[in-house]
Amino acid sequence: MILKKVRPKFLRYSIILLSVILLFGSLFFLSVYIGAWGKLPDKKELSNLEYQRASEVYSADSVLIGKYYLFDRQPVSYENFPKHLLDALVAIEDERFFEHSGIDYKSLLRVGVKSILMQDQSAGGGSTLTQQLAKNLYPRRNRKESNLAVHKIKEMIIASRLEDSYSKKEILTHYLNTVSFGDNTFGIESASLKFFNKKTKQLTIEEAAVLVGMLKATYGYNPRVFPGNSLARRNLVLGAMGKNGYLKSYSLDSLIAIPITLDYRNFDYTDGLAPYFREEVRKQLLQWVQDQNDNGSDYNIYTSGLKIYTTLDYTMQQLAEKSMEQHMAVLQKNFEKSYGNNAPWTTDKKLIEKLVKRTSNYKKLKALGLPEKQIMDSLSKKKKMTLADWDRDMVMDVSTIDSVKHYMKFLNTGSLAIEAKTGAVKTWIGGVSFKHFKYDHVSQSQRQVGSTFKPIVYTAALESGIEPCTYFSAQEIAYKNLKGWSPSNSGNKDEGYLNYSMEEALSNSVNTVSVKILEKTGIPKILEQAKNMGITAELPQQPSLALGTGEIKITQLAGAYASFINDGIPAKPFLITAITTKKDSVLAIFKPKMAEKRAFSEENGQIMLEMMKATIDDGTASRIRSTYLLNNAIAGKTGTTQNNKDAWFVAVTPKLVHVSWVGLDNHEIGFKSTALGQGANAALPLFALWMQKLNSNKKFDSYTKASFPKASESVLEKLDCKPIKRDGFFKRLFKNPNKKKTKKFKNKD
Repeated sequence: MILKKVRPKFLRYSIILLSVILLFGSLFFLSVYIGAWGKLPDKKELSNLEYQRASEVYSADSVLIGKYYLFDRQPVSYENFPKHLLDALVAIEDERFFEHSGIDYKSLLRVGVKSILMQDQSAGGGSTLTQQLAKNLYPRRNRKESNLAVHKIKEMIIASRLEDSYSKKEILTHYLNTVSFGDNTFGIESASLKFFNKKTKQLTIEEAAVLVGMLKATYGYNPRVFPGNSLARRNLVLGAMGKNGYLKSYSLDSLIAIPITLDYRNFDYTDGLAPYFREEVRKQLLQWVQDQNDNGSDYNIYTSGLKIYTTLDYTMQQLAEKSMEQHMAVLQKNFEKSYGNNAPWTTDKKLIEKLVKRTSNYKKLKALGLPEKQIMDSLSKKKKMTLADWDRDMVMDVSTIDSVKHYMKFLNTGSLAIEAKTGAVKTWIGGVSFKHFKYDHVSQSQRQVGSTFKPIVYTAALESGIEPCTYFSAQEIAYKNLKGWSPSNSGNKDEGYLNYSMEEALSNSVNTVSVKILEKTGIPKILEQAKNMGITAELPQQPSLALGTGEIKITQLAGAYASFINDGIPAKPFLITAITTKKDSVLAIFKPKMAEKRAFSEENGQIMLEMMKATIDDGTASRIRSTYLLNNAIAGKTGTTQNNKDAWFVAVTPKLVHVSWVGLDNHEIGFKSTALGQGANAALPLFALWMQKLNSNKKFDSYTKASFPKASESVLEKLDCKPIKRDGFFKRLFKNPNKKKTKKFKNKD
């Protein structure tokens, strides 16, 4: 009797409570729907989805070599998704994707029962792929638990609107192009390129399962960081594919047995192929974008998805970087060994202090007004730091001062290869490590070029009418009106008796003769010749110009030498050939910028080329033949500056010009000896090792097997003379070859 009275009362209160909950739930849902908790995108906005995408940089052979981005994303169309990728995604993330309309109520009920009634934390979130897409497009800004309900309702509403605006295929396309794979990588294409170095459409079943498996926890299932976790997760995805009928049992067993094999490529700013080249492309692209936007466009190199096509040859650059690492690692060891215990990075306190004062840490403390002693004490405190070496990166307890000492001993380099006919850059190495040395020795550095300037002096001499078989004495001279300046050679003690033809003097880089040729030609004519050959750097109007005291960029030196195999026309190195939109509409085409007139006559160009061939065959660069056994058609010139500060080598082949420099960023330090620091030893191997590698690859036969045009009979006749003439008996009788001759320099101004 009592139970009969209680039941209606309990039922009535239960109905009232349920009604209140439903009412408040409806009002709460309505408040979210009308935007009381933040504006929701309408169908018009959702039907015109645009998301930021990385701009892509391609080599001349269409290999993706880099990206510029805020978010690393490269959207692709549905046709690029292999069926097994879509099967894996649906199987593990949303089994009823093709059945629901954005919200899977069955899944929500399951999650509600398990997590609320049964307190099962592994029940999952019940979100569909469409809801996850909503979260990708409109990320949660406030992650507090109190806002979770708001976020869930928002995502359900947006998901419903997405389903009204797009087909299932389109939703999958948007999802796979927006989902995060960690490490600032968004979208399946970027992830596929990063982890497997292949496009999405090339992914195998097991590779697709690895990437799909990452979506649950991008860090915890990262195959590079946690390969074991990733393997287990991948197999779970494959199992879900089997369970849902996407894989046969025999296929499943064989796929689970396959190990994960990555081909990881990080498109990070500091890593990857040709980082110095990519940085220069970025600088030039920024200027182009600014010019376009000034005229009403709205491009952004980090978000507009531009495609930049460059001149760089992917394989050539790979081989150039390998050659650089091979040579510089050995040279660095020999360089440090040559100084022994008297190395300036350990004993030269003034230099060390000078370099410490250049650091950002010192400047920050100085700006705070701290006294010098306190600053130095602070910079002497040790802490864990990573110091790079050729063999490995070392984590050590060191101070800022220790770090300065470590890096001040590092040799650096810059090398460039261009096509002589166009100026198209084929390889570009701005330094030994972009990660640790951002300064680009190709685009930024301007160093003394040593004897690599001599071909310009000799060209000017020929143009002024001096015959190639004119003989010049090698005897050293002290010039009275130049404060006794006396350029010398490193030849034998009886060299004062010798008279060199121009070819022999150039091939053996005889300094005394170069100065005499400059004197006879005139400094103004040599400056004009340099200008005609594309050198715009301000050069010293001094006789020392003959020895290469002028400071010139690698790019300008390469362009000048290109004129010797380009009918006297200098080249201007260029990097970008075209820029397109994300949909491949052409925005800009870039053509080579060549000089309008010849820098010298055809005959003199042939004479200079023959002289520089002699440098390779019998002169200062003869190790090209003897040590590296290169039989290619090569001309060139070595260069070494005063106190062995800069080592140079310029190689000219029938189609390419290659310039290499080696030295230290700290110009206060040079090589210990000329034997180690001369251009033939320090810089030449960068070219020689690279050319060896090109010779081994048939792809480059058109470059490596090319020949120089045959010199005319008149040119060969003009060069047909004894390389060296020795003074006659009576002249030798009254001449001391070791005594400097004293005279005035006749052409100082």
